[in-house]
Amino acid sequence: MNKFLPLLLLLLLTCSVALAADETVRSTWAASDQPLDTDLNSSFWRGSVAIYMDSNPHGKPDPKYRTEIRSRWTRQNLYFLFVCPYEELYLKPNPNTSEETNELWNWDVAEVFIGSDFQHIRRYKEFEMSPRGEWIDLDIDLAKPHDENGWKWNSGFEVSARIDATAHVWYGAMKIPYGAVDNHPAAAGNTLRINFFRSQGPPSARHQIAWQAPMSNSFHVPERFGLMKLVKSKE
Repeated sequence: MNKFLPLLLLLLLTCSVALAADETVRSTWAASDQPLDTDLNSSFWRGSVAIYMDSNPHGKPDPKYRTEIRSRWTRQNLYFLFVCPYEELYLKPNPNTSEETNELWNWDVAEVFIGSDFQHIRRYKEFEMSPRGEWIDLDIDLAKPHDENGWKWNSGFEVSARIDATAHVWYGAMKIPYGAVDNHPAAAGNTLRINFFRSQGPPSARHQIAWQAPMSNSFHVPERFGLMKLVKSKE
């Protein structure tokens, strides 16, 4: 019986490493900052690694809305690109892209939650954008769930969006100042806590898509976040 123990330990270690890999995003270094670009085939985004989210908040597959996500980083900024298939967009009337839109989450959005404090995981930042370029950023502290000032925090992040109505895909790019999410300088090897989400479609046919399923009706379950590591190369 004992002769099988090393093999069992090796299999368990292999499984744990594979699971960890599935829960880690690799954000790829870019030598210089770039204007926001929603072209998936641009040289900037070709230098990144794709991940995908295609499950509902309880982990049930929802492949029709399989969303591609890419990330890059510089000394100053984090970049994200969302490629979002849709059937029917649910958009806020009279969009305003010149200032923050509170409660944007009631409409179609792509979201990223980022935390850098591994000791206090209930503190993190939230960034949202709509298919038409509306945006909101929030300073989240789950110890103060009714703090209405969280959305008044301003990170200085930028967004760019476009809708391909023929292909039924919308594209959204974010540029987030690194200092807004981490007190340490951006550097290869840095690791952040992260999760990605989408809300898609009208209330009668609403789809919620998660990267790491929170196993809850709420996205705000930091215990279920994955990791993002800053790397020098996508290889």
